[in-house]
Amino acid sequence: MSTPFSSTNYTNELIQDQQAKSVADVLLNDPSVRQARGFGNFQELYVVRGFPVYSDGVSYNGLYGMLPRQYIASEFFERVEVFRGANTFLNGAAPGGSGIGGALNLLPKRAPNEPFTRVGFGVQTGGQGFVNLDLARRFGPDDSLGIRVNAVRRDGGTGVSQESQQLSAFGVGLDWHNRNVRLSADFGYQDYDLKEGRPRLTPSSTLPIPRAPDAKTNFAQPWTYSKEKDKFATFRGEVDITDNITAWAAGGVRRSDEDNVLSNPTLTDAFGNTSNTRFSNTRKDRIGTAELGVRGNFATGPVKHTVVASVAKYSNDRDNAYAISSGSVRNNIYAPYASPYPVANGVFVGNKLDNPRLTDKIDTSSVAIADTMAFLDDRLLLTLGARRQTIEQTSFAYTTLKQTSTYDKSKTTPVAGVVFKITPSVSAYANYIEGLVKGNVAGTTVNNRPVTNAGEIFAPYQAKQKEIGVKYDGGTLGASAAFFTTDQPTYYYSGQTYGLYGKQRNQSLEFSVFGQPAKGLRLLGGLTLLDAKQKNTQGGATDGLTAIGVAKQQANLGAEWDVPGVRNLSLNARVLYTSKQYANATNTQQVPGWTRFDIGARYLVDLGNGRALTLRARIDNLFNKSYWASVGGTQGSNYLVLGAPRTFAVSGTIDF
Repeated sequence: MSTPFSSTNYTNELIQDQQAKSVADVLLNDPSVRQARGFGNFQELYVVRGFPVYSDGVSYNGLYGMLPRQYIASEFFERVEVFRGANTFLNGAAPGGSGIGGALNLLPKRAPNEPFTRVGFGVQTGGQGFVNLDLARRFGPDDSLGIRVNAVRRDGGTGVSQESQQLSAFGVGLDWHNRNVRLSADFGYQDYDLKEGRPRLTPSSTLPIPRAPDAKTNFAQPWTYSKEKDKFATFRGEVDITDNITAWAAGGVRRSDEDNVLSNPTLTDAFGNTSNTRFSNTRKDRIGTAELGVRGNFATGPVKHTVVASVAKYSNDRDNAYAISSGSVRNNIYAPYASPYPVANGVFVGNKLDNPRLTDKIDTSSVAIADTMAFLDDRLLLTLGARRQTIEQTSFAYTTLKQTSTYDKSKTTPVAGVVFKITPSVSAYANYIEGLVKGNVAGTTVNNRPVTNAGEIFAPYQAKQKEIGVKYDGGTLGASAAFFTTDQPTYYYSGQTYGLYGKQRNQSLEFSVFGQPAKGLRLLGGLTLLDAKQKNTQGGATDGLTAIGVAKQQANLGAEWDVPGVRNLSLNARVLYTSKQYANATNTQQVPGWTRFDIGARYLVDLGNGRALTLRARIDNLFNKSYWASVGGTQGSNYLVLGAPRTFAVSGTIDF
């Protein structure tokens, strides 16, 4: 109610009750967010306000780049924070090259005041089972030292035919405090293996969008897989220098290894036949980040000030290697069949798969300062600030390792926001804020062919956002409404060349509601009306047309109901709606809109002696609807991702 921005927090209770396994599962509850997939791989990608947020741009307790890049297990976080809108002043430029439409921050788990032991178990459609452990204790004088341990193992199939997942994850969270000092540290390990993951589909440029296959159908080749191993550690400390001044420091490191053999099909005719190649790649990331800051409170006459200043540093060295087969891989999306593994790598090879070499270096640094001033007995709040951001990027040629392009520039991104508390339960706000992301880098392949300017780095770009809104907090029920407009440059592939071709302007009305309108009934949902238009395109050919992969309407509504007369039994349901999307810039290829229904139940059993058993059951995509869930994800791309089939899941947790 006191901030000039739009945001929502999703709690661990919601994550548990919906049996969410990843960030994408949690964000199914948000009407301003839709899930997509990274270009050419299985990276979770989140479309916020019509703009992508890559999973490697998700922050962990305020630090970028610390979490696994393609898939983040829900056991690592206590809460998901969704910030809507440009946010470079608040968080700095996201290192993955996204974040214009919003930001995601995951908060790690901490030991509560009481001892806590939870064992979980479950199974889902496809035979995938899991077991996990969540253990927390506090020690020392005043329980000042806390430890939280989480471990999970998942193994087995999914609702998609022949697709299987294996995940092992382990995390430790430590915290310590005294009267003036608060320290915390987190350590994590994740090993994720996806076999025969259902690939994306690139539609033909000359044919209509194909009918979606049966939701269970898998047109992956049996020799495809995606593997990722990550290790990370973070630290954060705060000290109260005086009653009005607090300083903090934070930092972290991550090391990751990826190994993929992929074969993403392209449609060749109206009967569902496809052609593609084998694309193999390996990647290693070495990431470090640090932040220092201070915040203080003081008054100048009747005006109260909260001033925050910080400096931040981030670095990422990336090693890559790839190989593209010369032989073609044939398949059909309606009647899939296995094609032989193409052994020949052909002429399209970069470095050695068993020894990837340095291809990209990204270094960012920034300094920020802001002052929030309170007037009229804290009813009027004015925030002014700016961040000076420096982005350095260097690309190196595959195999020769020679420097091919570099960029080193600085930009300042301002922020201005105002909040007026009309009544204790109603606030109106407005903001102007900018987004800054590192320049895109031309990829190595498009349409299974090499890119003519592969490795070229484009200059960082700024996006400007204006927003007004109103918030309501009635105690048991809350709601908000907002209108915003945001511009960003548009990059995509023209033939085999990657470049800057115009800009995209997104305007939207957003509505949300949450809380308990009646005893025993809880609601969570909203509506997003989004207008995403192309501007300044080549020769004006597509000016005014809708941007690829952005739906004009998105709606979510979830409800949970405590069944009268049946103690400890709750039923829940959720409906998701996404309107049609376009799969090309000329808007001649259209993907139909879709509606999905999910239902679930929760029942609590008292086992005595301080033990409790919680049983949960859930059916996602209740009516087994077959639909194309998303179009593209990376800017200018139009690949299609098939929605998940009907999935049953049952689980239990025992608390000691």
